[in-house]
Amino acid sequence: MAFLEITGLRKRFGALEILKGIDLTLDRGGFLVLVGPSGCGKSTLLSTIAGLETISEGTISIAGEVVNDRHPSKRDIAMVFQSYALYPNMSVAQNIAFGLEMRGVPKPERDKAVAEVAKMLQIEHLLNRKPGQLSGGQRQRVAMGRALVRNPRVFLFDEPLSNLDAKLRVDMRTEIKRLHQKTGATIVYVTHDQIEAMTLATKIAVLKDGELQQVGTPSEIYNRPANLFVADFMGSPAMNLISAKVVNGGNSKGLSLSRHGGEPIVLPLSGALGVIAGQEGREVILGVRPEAITDPDGADRGATAVEMLNCFVDVVEPAGADTYVVTTLGGKEVVARMRADASIQPGQTTPFAFNLDKAVLFDPSTGQRL
Repeated sequence: MAFLEITGLRKRFGALEILKGIDLTLDRGGFLVLVGPSGCGKSTLLSTIAGLETISEGTISIAGEVVNDRHPSKRDIAMVFQSYALYPNMSVAQNIAFGLEMRGVPKPERDKAVAEVAKMLQIEHLLNRKPGQLSGGQRQRVAMGRALVRNPRVFLFDEPLSNLDAKLRVDMRTEIKRLHQKTGATIVYVTHDQIEAMTLATKIAVLKDGELQQVGTPSEIYNRPANLFVADFMGSPAMNLISAKVVNGGNSKGLSLSRHGGEPIVLPLSGALGVIAGQEGREVILGVRPEAITDPDGADRGATAVEMLNCFVDVVEPAGADTYVVTTLGGKEVVARMRADASIQPGQTTPFAFNLDKAVLFDPSTGQRL
């Protein structure tokens, strides 16, 4: 039985429906990340789990108990906010211990719990400081400590890293990952950052306009997106989505992709493309991640269906460990990720290696994966 279970959850504000029938489960010790663009309903969903928002329909269960009508203080959850929400007049130690103090926990027990959490978060040297004397990353650690010290059934994180600069965000992401591995806590985490989602989660739920688009492991979401929205939203750079057509004429049998200033490219219906064999004339959207399009020497030696196609190079973007190369196929810019030392120049035509084992196909009318 799932530790956290959400069934048929709907949330309306007047006539406006924000959440539209959400069904989710999370096992004890799991790390669920709710991800999606601004306004998709992910923070509202988190607030319903916390009890900060009432629900219009459905049930929320924690450890087998329905908590729909329970006050937030009775749900045994702890929440970490984007804004830290620390008391400025209290020391770090007092901020961390405040929730325990309100519950009547004796001072020796409080002090011991604060010391343990401070050691875990490496903030022992900050315990006597006030929040105004701390950096953003330090404040976020204190906010996490205040949640951890309570040892609740479920931790809720509402975009906790969005106020931090890029490097600190990466560092704190690692700390949260390490914390989850060390404590085995059950966590629900909201972010609009799909890299955060991919690196932290054991399970990802992608939302759009209050509806779940796909729920799965990071690998499932990344490699087998359920629809065009998930394919485009998850991944940086995003998945290449190329208009194509199944052809079956003479030597041109396969998936045809138009290209600027030349004859169309035809990919054989091998690897993942075999699903549309025999469907002559059908229009599809071909989805290929940038790393599945590379230079010949960088191609995956274990792949069973790698096709070499000559493409015109529009733009070359060196990025340290990789070189991103832009060409045009199917009337759209297509990004390939090549080795840093690949000899590629803009304006030339050069072989691109397409790993068709990694390709996915979508129906352009429904947007769903075939």
